[in-house]
Amino acid sequence: MLCSRRTKTLVSTCVILSGMTNIVCLLYVGWITNYVTTGGPKVAQSGGGDTDRKLEEDGKGETLRIMERLDRLESVVNEHIKETPQKDGEEAVSSSDSASSSSLFDHWGHDLGPESRRVALRKFRYYGYNGYLSDRISLTRPIPDSRPDGCQNMSYSSDLPQLSVIFIFVNEALSVLLRSVHTAIQRTPLHLLKEIILVDDHSSSLELKEHLQRFVEETNIQYGMGFVKVVRHDKQEGLIRSRVSGWRAASAPVVALFDAHVEFNTGWAEPILQRIKENRTRVVSPSFDNIKYDTFEIEEYPLSAQGFDWELWCRYLNPPRSWWSQHNHTAPIRSPALIGCFVVDRRYFEEIGLLDEGMEIYGGENVELGIRVWQCGGSVEVLPCSRIAHIERAHKPYTGNLSAHVRRNALRVAEVWMDQYKSHVYMAWNVPLQRSGIDIGDITERKALRSRLQCRPFSWFLSNIYPELRSYSNTVAYGVLKNNLRDNLCLDQGPDTDNVPIMYQCHGMTPQNVYYTSSQQLHLGVLSPTIDDDDNKCLVDVNSKPRLLECSYAATKHMKLTWTFTQGGSIQNMESLCCLELIESRQSEFSFQLVIQDCTNQKWTITNILTVLPQ
Repeated sequence: MLCSRRTKTLVSTCVILSGMTNIVCLLYVGWITNYVTTGGPKVAQSGGGDTDRKLEEDGKGETLRIMERLDRLESVVNEHIKETPQKDGEEAVSSSDSASSSSLFDHWGHDLGPESRRVALRKFRYYGYNGYLSDRISLTRPIPDSRPDGCQNMSYSSDLPQLSVIFIFVNEALSVLLRSVHTAIQRTPLHLLKEIILVDDHSSSLELKEHLQRFVEETNIQYGMGFVKVVRHDKQEGLIRSRVSGWRAASAPVVALFDAHVEFNTGWAEPILQRIKENRTRVVSPSFDNIKYDTFEIEEYPLSAQGFDWELWCRYLNPPRSWWSQHNHTAPIRSPALIGCFVVDRRYFEEIGLLDEGMEIYGGENVELGIRVWQCGGSVEVLPCSRIAHIERAHKPYTGNLSAHVRRNALRVAEVWMDQYKSHVYMAWNVPLQRSGIDIGDITERKALRSRLQCRPFSWFLSNIYPELRSYSNTVAYGVLKNNLRDNLCLDQGPDTDNVPIMYQCHGMTPQNVYYTSSQQLHLGVLSPTIDDDDNKCLVDVNSKPRLLECSYAATKHMKLTWTFTQGGSIQNMESLCCLELIESRQSEFSFQLVIQDCTNQKWTITNILTVLPQ
């Protein structure tokens, strides 16, 4: 599952990348650290009535905090590069220095000897979690009951439908997979659990063949032939198509599709089955807790709905106000989307179109399913009384080029389901709306499905189900912004707490995303996903210096944040009548510095124009 509890920053943008792009991103973070250290422009956090004065101060305390933060972020990227998944049979780095620097040992393993540390590190790099520790933990260990008060006293129908529990895996640690299966058996009433289906997406691990098969045979002797089934792929299909494979093998009225690195809590199944029995068009998710990848401790997560941003990365959300107003923490939580693990009526899942098998590997399918279910007459909800703990890996087996797959899948969702709002997805990924160069595959069947099901428009979904998602319909141009003096440099937000835009080598990642609006504001950086997140940053003329401030704050304070811009023309502030321009500077990394000055007819261009620019 790829869900976040906060908006993405510079480094999280780096972390989703791979290969040389990831290294370039690391160098970018390192350069920013050097930039702050060696005399780049500095500015304190804005706030209060003294904003103009504070923007001019060089607060050493703030600078140190920025440096410390960026040092930590650089370490995260370094760690990610070091700890990318190993291929089967690949030898781990055996130096003690490498082992001691791994995040695996930040909170665990201080008493291990050198050889044990090497073994633990090798497993960690292969699985993305502490496989060494998992092998030493009971397969049926007790976990804290994190259900809200009142759940234990709820009663359910005596004729609940049976379910098939489906686990998808590729090169999972055997102990983690078996713990998922054992806790499903132990904590699900046996009269409700018809079968367990294990979908092996072409694992190369030997223990997932011989040892797993032995476990299946022993379990079927105990619980009956066919109680545990194994579906093995001849080639790797990816998570999306693997889940459909599991559905095809299932026979119970209800199917539960899960990752194979979970632990079920007491009473997880009954509340879900009750809701589906009452209305078969409900797609239901349990509430999730976190199994820490290093210590395997259970971290209780707050109750949340499940949503997404405009790149279609899933994210946890505060429950809607309507839920809070009930003053009942056991009540179902309306949810715009799913984070990937869910339970659904087997036949309804087929009627609604399963998962989109035209998607690739992993990412976006959970968001697409949520949107489709809501727009086509069903509903999605999260149940507080059903709790499951899930390992959030340090890295994932599907991440060879994950961001490229998610981008492709997201554009596919946009074209089928999002109507005029599809431009938001293209903007968020910073690709052209026309002739993007990205092959999203044939969507004819998915469009026909939408027509056959007589689904509502995406505008209905935004108004009624996900009003928290910010709309950017006033965007008229987006992309990277370049000046004619140096076309290899792009406008960049720089250190994200420094509030000082810079010119930097063009790389097209999130810090260089620029959005020009019909209200003539220039937004820079990530699109803030929801109304509950921090506001977008706008370019502002502050005492003839370019600064980035929250747009709503700058507007409330009547600051100079509107600009005239024409493609291939100047960028001129509408109040000061001065222009955003470049001047040569020996102190700047690339010999040019951003300034606001009297206009000298410098020319700016932006990558993508959506409509006629305002004059």
